[in-house]
Amino acid sequence: MRFMRAGAALGTGLLAVAGTAGGIVMPAGPAVAGTGVPAVAGTGVPERGVSVANGQLFGVAATSASNAWAVGQVVTNGKTIILHWDGTAWKRVTSPTLGGASALYAVAATSASNAWAVGGSDAPPGKTQIVHWNGTAWKQVPSPTPKAGGALFGVTATSASDAWAVGCAGNCFQGFGGIKTLILHWNGVAWKQVPSPSPGTGSALSSVTAVSANSAWAVGCTAFCFLHAAAPQTVILHWNGTAWAQVPSPAQARVGALNGVTATSASDVWAVGCAGHCFGPMATTRTMIAHWNGTAWAHVASPSPASNSVLAAVTATSTGNAWAVGYTRNSYRTLIERWNGTAWKQVPSPTPGQFSQLVGVAATSASNAWAVGSDLGGTILQRWNGTVWK
Repeated sequence: MRFMRAGAALGTGLLAVAGTAGGIVMPAGPAVAGTGVPAVAGTGVPERGVSVANGQLFGVAATSASNAWAVGQVVTNGKTIILHWDGTAWKRVTSPTLGGASALYAVAATSASNAWAVGGSDAPPGKTQIVHWNGTAWKQVPSPTPKAGGALFGVTATSASDAWAVGCAGNCFQGFGGIKTLILHWNGVAWKQVPSPSPGTGSALSSVTAVSANSAWAVGCTAFCFLHAAAPQTVILHWNGTAWAQVPSPAQARVGALNGVTATSASDVWAVGCAGHCFGPMATTRTMIAHWNGTAWAHVASPSPASNSVLAAVTATSTGNAWAVGYTRNSYRTLIERWNGTAWKQVPSPTPGQFSQLVGVAATSASNAWAVGSDLGGTILQRWNGTVWK
């Protein structure tokens, strides 16, 4: 769950947000979605552009080497952040903020004139927020909020008339009881809530990806895991064009949380997160990656460089090129792993400051990818140029 997205990834993020962001790392000051870790601002300096002091980036999306978006929040004042990459530099763009304060946890784009960003207010019981880019400006769009409150942590789109947003219904940031999954659909005219399974006690969704109008996946966890529940269970839901239904998680990926999901086709879907007791001050966890081959989900081995590692988001451009990002909780160093078509391997990644964490990732080709997050100083933006991350 782009739930880190505040303080730590729940990308991501509960879990950190994926694909676009993967997992829900929730807001710190909220805590980052997906990770349940207190939010910390980043200090990283972008390759080209201005770092946002006391800012956290939770999600990123790209349509080409010259068009990318990153979203998040300024922790000190609760203002939303939207940054745009034009092929030369990152620049901050005016973005709507809900009354009081709000954060944007995920972003998705289908073209230079169509992009969505989602999030919400963390003031109890919470209110969903959806903003749209029409090629000229970002504007707030009406979004359903359940009577009990709610927030959105993941978004995906296949066209101008088909998009999904996922999160949780209820007092998502402070309450343990009554939390349920929340799924909204855009039909080209309006966002409407769609019925969704809520397994266990307190389920939430952190990320969503769509292959077509008839196939989409959403992932998260039960037991309101991003608020430090002791034994979270992974949740995987599938849209078949008519309804959302739960799909069994692989045996080795049932205890923990899934923070990000992405797909290149109906038979190539990746989900990432953390295994074990993922969140809380005494949490000990390892990375978790699962793959859908068109028939079933299977657990796939992944590096866990420290005794406490989390993956918050994932993206893929082909069956032989995928990226997963996160962090190690013991030292809060960035973590990037790559799928080469055969195995997942750790790739060197910069750790610009204290408490560095990556919670969002997006790629357009084997030589162009972006990872975002934060550290104690402010936002982090890192780019893969085909050779190294910097």
